[in-house]
Amino acid sequence: MKEGIVMTKPTIGFIGLGLMGRAMVECLQGAGYQMTVLGHRDRTGVEEAIARGGTEAASARALAESSDIVMICVGTSDQVESRIYGDEGVLAGAQPGQVILDFGTSLPESTKRIGADLAQKGAIYLDAPLGRTPAHAKDGLLNIMCAGDKEGYDRVKPVLDTLGENVFHLGALGNGHTIKLINNYYAMTTACAMAEAFGVADASGIDRQALFEVMAAGPNHSGMMGFIRNYAVEGQIDLAFSVANAAKDVGYYRQMAQDLGLNSRMSGSADTTLREARDGGEGDMMVPAMVDWMHKHLGDKPQ
Repeated sequence: MKEGIVMTKPTIGFIGLGLMGRAMVECLQGAGYQMTVLGHRDRTGVEEAIARGGTEAASARALAESSDIVMICVGTSDQVESRIYGDEGVLAGAQPGQVILDFGTSLPESTKRIGADLAQKGAIYLDAPLGRTPAHAKDGLLNIMCAGDKEGYDRVKPVLDTLGENVFHLGALGNGHTIKLINNYYAMTTACAMAEAFGVADASGIDRQALFEVMAAGPNHSGMMGFIRNYAVEGQIDLAFSVANAAKDVGYYRQMAQDLGLNSRMSGSADTTLREARDGGEGDMMVPAMVDWMHKHLGDKPQ
């Protein structure tokens, strides 16, 4: 830094103030960042941000025009694209040198397309999906899987360090979303398999804890097994991740594999099971409660 020049914090525009987004905004405001936020159908997070000194933008375009960094935290690729494109989207207001981050779990092909379009405006797009919960976000303890232009990453790294305990740079744009989808496919397949294992144990008259102790004594043992066991045995929810979100992520994983010209065999059962639960009205149920769903539905005849 040159003598006499005082570096100021970048201004941040944040789109998507659901449970995770509002916790991230609170963390950033607590660290002294000036925030502009975009309205959400549930205005609780918006009003909280305004009460802490933030401002509300009239559109994604206006938010981009007034921000050094734009952050997006919404649920699906369609929702990301709806905020990026159009006359009032982020792309219309993007500026040279600006960094835009997608914190959601999106399709890599969509991410790469958005990145190329923003590059035409001189802006840098990074995918930065998240691990852990809104409680971790509030305390700046997220896991952040960031990918894309290294110079852009280095520029926003101090901000990411405010939000995250573990911040990774994973290479080319789209790698973050790819790794997150592989991770979530594996996690949700494990969760569904363990839920079914407990269901078969129930039908066989075997104690759930006894089954777990045998399985956990060998190489099957994992944190995900423990999450499902804690619900199956104690009714405790340690994994606050809905069946609807799980179905979406496994579906995205399958779409990603298809886009790569691959045939994902292993994800098929988890995909079918989660969609069956979601479409049967259990989308808001947390994934560990798939134990109850399996107990109820394992006797169903194939359709």
